Amino acid sequence: MSLARTMSAGLGLLWISLSCPAAAMADGLQLAPYKDALFANIVIGERDGGAFRVVDYQEKRDINGRDAVPERRVQRKYIDMSVREQERRLAMPVDDGVVPFIATGKMNEASVITVFLHGKGGDEELGSRDLIFGGNFNRIRNLMARNGGLYVTPTFADFQDKGAAQIAALIGALAARSPGAPVILACASMGGYICDRLAQRSDTVDRLAGMIYLAAPSSSDFSATAAFRKRLPVFIGHGSRDPVFPIEGAEQLYRRLSSSGTYPVRMTRYESGNHGTPIRMVDWRSVINWILAAQKEVR
Repeated sequence: MSLARTMSAGLGLLWISLSCPAAAMADGLQLAPYKDALFANIVIGERDGGAFRVVDYQEKRDINGRDAVPERRVQRKYIDMSVREQERRLAMPVDDGVVPFIATGKMNEASVITVFLHGKGGDEELGSRDLIFGGNFNRIRNLMARNGGLYVTPTFADFQDKGAAQIAALIGALAARSPGAPVILACASMGGYICDRLAQRSDTVDRLAGMIYLAAPSSSDFSATAAFRKRLPVFIGHGSRDPVFPIEGAEQLYRRLSSSGTYPVRMTRYESGNHGTPIRMVDWRSVINWILAAQKEVR
């Protein structure tokens, strides 16, 4: 049986109701601690009541001191490989092909769903690789699985309209299986172009609880999107010396969103961090818990 056929059978029948009201699933949800001390950021500055933070980043400590083989294999204490028991490799049929993805956690009635979108040169494997980026992908997989949630890492046709349509369809299918579950979309690097396109789609925005931009290009017209009108919580993480997408654009986006004083936005500047730094250093639990709390307030 082909991968596409396997997923077609799996997603062919979608849950359309739950025993509890849809909104009840999200109310009060917060992810429980998991290896928090190991992944804690060192905050060296902040403003706007803590909405904008500067985190200390040092390669000797945060790469060489954390990895058994720098950038290739993290030390064992940072990971729990038992999460692989909850991993499935699937694909969803779409109009012009299939969308392969790796799912970790509950495919049905998940408490929360996080979808990670890779950047240029990536695929569905990247965001589910346990040993790279200091074990941070293993952490988000464990956070989702241990809290009754679902973590999904897809690949897609491109970073333009076709890819955005594929991810919109995937989000719709996943949300239908877990009505009421907050869906958080995390976009890394060029994956941010997909976030920008989906921010314009009211049907997708209505399914989302928040967006996470990691080393991503900044949107110049976010204030004109459906996401802005809904006041969808946005987190921005960026390295101060990112050579691919300079941090000035990310900081401009933060300023535009925060200028009203009421829009739910946070940003972390990883001081001396490079392009991949936010993926290695983002404190998934802190960011997701903030989005869950902020989404509840604006709902």
